[in-house]
Amino acid sequence: MRLTRFRWWHISDVLSIEADLFGAEQWSPGMFWNELASGHHYLVALDDAGPLVGYAGLAVTPDEAWVQNIAVRRDAQRGGIGRALLEALLAEAARRDVRKILLEVAVDNPAAQRLYAAYDFEPVGIRRGYYQPSNTDALVMMRDG
Repeated sequence: MRLTRFRWWHISDVLSIEADLFGAEQWSPGMFWNELASGHHYLVALDDAGPLVGYAGLAVTPDEAWVQNIAVRRDAQRGGIGRALLEALLAEAARRDVRKILLEVAVDNPAAQRLYAAYDFEPVGIRRGYYQPSNTDALVMMRDG
């Protein structure tokens, strides 16, 4: 598996992962186009044969960074890809001298919460009804340092 910069031609592969993992709450093509056009730091994970197996994004401001998303194709989960993507995002934040990193994760996604906790993210709040249309709450987690 290798990580490389997310380019516009990856959007169609990313959308199929989005549809499978997030259903009605998936991001639209326009949302990914906007993230790329805004210059946010996005990566894709490609398996050794070339197919896209995951992606992740980080929005960085001078004071903080937000993990926009981390997703791994269902049949490639539990193989360290999500961890590698998160580590790459954390390395990018460190490279830019940003110490405060935040993210939102669904309250009903304990596997992702455990991954983030393993990297010193701690719960700092709840966004009620954040994910739509399911009205699922988001746990806001932060890592400082």
